[in-house]
Amino acid sequence: MCDWAVRDRFLNLETRWFTLIGEQLETEQGDLLEYWRVERAHSLIVLPLLGDVMLLPEPTYRPGVGTTTLDFPGGRVAPELPLVTAARQILQRELGIDGSQDLQLMLLNPHGWPVNSSFSNQRLFGMVAQLTAPCQPTQPHRHYPCNAAGIQRLADQLTCLQCRAVLREWQALATHSH
Repeated sequence: MCDWAVRDRFLNLETRWFTLIGEQLETEQGDLLEYWRVERAHSLIVLPLLGDVMLLPEPTYRPGVGTTTLDFPGGRVAPELPLVTAARQILQRELGIDGSQDLQLMLLNPHGWPVNSSFSNQRLFGMVAQLTAPCQPTQPHRHYPCNAAGIQRLADQLTCLQCRAVLREWQALATHSH
């Protein structure tokens, strides 16, 4: 098995958040394929914990799926922004948690998980934010206990596959560390 050769890159449109690429690729069998893809800025999803409770912002309308969804705080990360700084900004924006507070931040996947479809390429980073009592959210939010019933109730309400992956990764890590 070998990589496909790029025979022509006929489009390379760059913006701050994504690059649209059109290429002609040659397969192992010599077939020529036109392939389009979007290289996106990486994403970061933060799982905030306050004691034995997970905090999530109130559901928000998501234009991409055309409905309101419950999600962990998260967003795109500019390439030059450290993930720790991005996590603090995300918590401030989505839960009103003062990013200058002493937060324990733990990256679940230092290299990011590749999120690759036929039209989009990016990496997804997951981070756990262990909050202390002074780090109370000032914006409306929901909370779920970190026990089996609370995790299952949350999993039943999360429709975002990336949020579900971060939840399950944290759950597996928490299970192995006990």
